[in-house]
Amino acid sequence: MGTQKISLTDRYDLEKSPVLLNGTQALVRLTMMQAARDKAAGLNTAGYVTGYRGSPLGAVDLQMDRAAKTLAAHNVVFEPGLNEDLAATALWGSQQAELRGEGKYDGVFGLWYGKGPGVDRSGDVMRHANMAGSSVNGGVLMAMGDDHTGESSTVLHQSEWAMVDAYMPVVSPAGVQEILDYGIYGWALSRFSGLWVGLKTMKDTVEATSVVNGDPNRMKLVTPQFDMPEGGLNIRLQDTPHLQEARMIDYKRFAAEAFSHANKMDKRMWGKSGAKIGIAAAGKNWLDVIHAMSLLNIDENQAERLGITLYKIGQTFPLDMKGFHEWAEGLDLVIVVEEKRKLIEVQIKEALFSDTHRRVYGWHKGGGAGMEHGEELFPTRGALDPIWIAEKLGGIFIEEGRTTDGIKAGMEALDTARRADNAEDIAARVPYFCSGCPHNSSTKLPEGSRAYAGIGCHYMVQWMDRETTGFTHMGGEGANWIGESKFSTRDHVFQNLGDGTYNHSGNLAIRAAIAAKTNITYKILYNDAVAMTGGQHNEGDLDAPRIVAEVKAMGVKNIAVVYDEKEDVDEKAFGDVPMYERADLQTVQENFAKHKGVSVIVYIQTCAAEKRRRRKRGLFPDPDKRVFINTDVCEGCGDCGVQSNCVSIVPEETELGR
Repeated sequence: MGTQKISLTDRYDLEKSPVLLNGTQALVRLTMMQAARDKAAGLNTAGYVTGYRGSPLGAVDLQMDRAAKTLAAHNVVFEPGLNEDLAATALWGSQQAELRGEGKYDGVFGLWYGKGPGVDRSGDVMRHANMAGSSVNGGVLMAMGDDHTGESSTVLHQSEWAMVDAYMPVVSPAGVQEILDYGIYGWALSRFSGLWVGLKTMKDTVEATSVVNGDPNRMKLVTPQFDMPEGGLNIRLQDTPHLQEARMIDYKRFAAEAFSHANKMDKRMWGKSGAKIGIAAAGKNWLDVIHAMSLLNIDENQAERLGITLYKIGQTFPLDMKGFHEWAEGLDLVIVVEEKRKLIEVQIKEALFSDTHRRVYGWHKGGGAGMEHGEELFPTRGALDPIWIAEKLGGIFIEEGRTTDGIKAGMEALDTARRADNAEDIAARVPYFCSGCPHNSSTKLPEGSRAYAGIGCHYMVQWMDRETTGFTHMGGEGANWIGESKFSTRDHVFQNLGDGTYNHSGNLAIRAAIAAKTNITYKILYNDAVAMTGGQHNEGDLDAPRIVAEVKAMGVKNIAVVYDEKEDVDEKAFGDVPMYERADLQTVQENFAKHKGVSVIVYIQTCAAEKRRRRKRGLFPDPDKRVFINTDVCEGCGDCGVQSNCVSIVPEETELGR
């Protein structure tokens, strides 16, 4: 046997398959696969990727940057957005490129990425853009990074209902392979229906690494027969809101449903016709159900013997009603396993509304026994896990007369494991700043003062003895004090604000505070990195002098710059703004607390974690220019995180190189 040569660079080589990918790398390869499919179909298309980072999609921009040359070879443009809604607006524009006869390509397929709160933020443009539609040879996928457990977020969020509110179809992949498969499907659906398509991602599915089939032609898609309105369903140059709504209600949703049915996005996976108990799930919960069945010692053959069938749903909205009815024929009980607010369950209940003999269990088991909704099965709070699901399914199977020795043994083992898991924690540790973090100094306050946190690392200061409590959503920092201050005995507060958040949207909150004549001091930490998501630079190469110039232009009179003595700060770049060393921070804050109106302290100290990353990669700041010394010849790889002005010096030419 010959030895196959395998390299990590295979991940973006479309001639190689299978390949090893994580979920964010799959999004990169996905764009190349679509470009290849279009080329094979005789289409001259381009791709456009934009959005804003945030867990679990915090590394999408890093992966896109690293693949910049390969993406360019496939006519795919990556451009990080300043924030999520502006990125979505740019994608809206990409769908109009060829409408006036001025387009360079037959169409542009687009990919938006953003965390769940960014989906919420983009609701206005999502509604507008989806009503307008997608290009016939373009299409848009919205990769939504959801955090059901609030592990890296200020809210426990899911995005499906935001999509539903804007009439966007949603597909829910169960792993890396399906990110590729459902992504290809999603662009085809978008082109056919004229709709933008939501691609749900979670840490369980997008942060996984798998060996996958990366063949661009793996997906064989079918175009269904559908009675289209005059002019079709795609974006138009001349349109009205009323006509857009009519097409949406009367055609687009049903086109999405027909496309799902034709391409069998929802499938019977276990069991066969004639089963009496059916279990439906999608995405991460599908994986949970399979795990739960194994905990109950039920495999595919055993399920068939017990009269149980499993239904895997790929497109969670709109649900393929025809396909569901075909699967549900003859079932006595449908069990819907679904995390968070129920979307599949309500559509199934709508489908079976007039079918009185069939029971549907989901959030609850059904009324009775003095309980308004019956026993809670699969809560909307937090997340579901395979053990919880197995316990609930096992109980239902026993009630329904599907008892086996394997199920009994599984339930006993689950009970033992649950009791062992209920032991009290011996100790608990809350997240804390990295060693050397600027926030250890920047968040200290004068005696008697108090501050608000915000989105970013300094959210954690609320767990410290720093008189800092309360926060807002991203971009609203300090705006809460505009309202509170009018009804409070306190005259002044401090507001922590990171440079990444300032650049994203926080500068508008400062303008709002100025307009309201609010007494507040913004402490803007310039740490030279969007630290929590991997050390990316701010879009547009935002630097500290520009922040100072912008807040001065807004009308802020009282501004000071405080900097760590180890930072290379060019004082001339700040003009006449007073400069202070880090040791003087408390004195500056005490003085600013006495000022009326809005004041700003810009605190300059590079993120400690990012400094360590740069040292590890052999990157050192050049004091004369905003460049970096690399240990290798730079080819624009983007690995260092520097978006522009990148130079390279071979190790032998510098004492720092090693």
